[in-house]
Amino acid sequence: MSRIYLIRHAKPSAGWGADDDDPGLDETGSAQAQAAAKSLLALPQAVRPIRVVSSPLRRCQETARPFAAAIGATLEIDPLVGEIPTPRGMAADARGPWLRKAFTGRWSEIEGDRDYDAWRREVTEAVASRPGAAVFSHFVAINAVLTTLAGEPQMITLRPDHASISTFALEDGRLRLIERGREASTQVL
Repeated sequence: MSRIYLIRHAKPSAGWGADDDDPGLDETGSAQAQAAAKSLLALPQAVRPIRVVSSPLRRCQETARPFAAAIGATLEIDPLVGEIPTPRGMAADARGPWLRKAFTGRWSEIEGDRDYDAWRREVTEAVASRPGAAVFSHFVAINAVLTTLAGEPQMITLRPDHASISTFALEDGRLRLIERGREASTQVL
């Protein structure tokens, strides 16, 4: 049995609709990234991650770097654990309202030009293909994995806090949830 840790990025310096569409971490986020690294390093050697995978976005890479540096690992970038794709042609300022509407429904009901139910399965397969890894990803991608494993049709089942860590076991090629990450105490994404 191998473990996989799915970590939400730490607090970014900007939110949806800001001028920077790929923000890094703010001061709080940098501290959260250090705390996540410390938590992962505190795991028993037998289950501590030996690989570090990140979404291509800066907030995930910056969250992953302290842990990668601590274990001497190369950061593996994987777009399959990135943000949910915005429908083609959608203006940047429309993404927030589009996601907020999607959050209230089911994966199969998300408006757009792709099959988002299939996208969530792709994310789950990408995570499952990384045994022994700490995977730094996003709010929606984490929910994609959790709802796929539970067979739940709704889009959101957890509001993971910044830098929260969900733990999975990989047994006979199948991903199984061991522990959900810390829930956010606010509605801020």
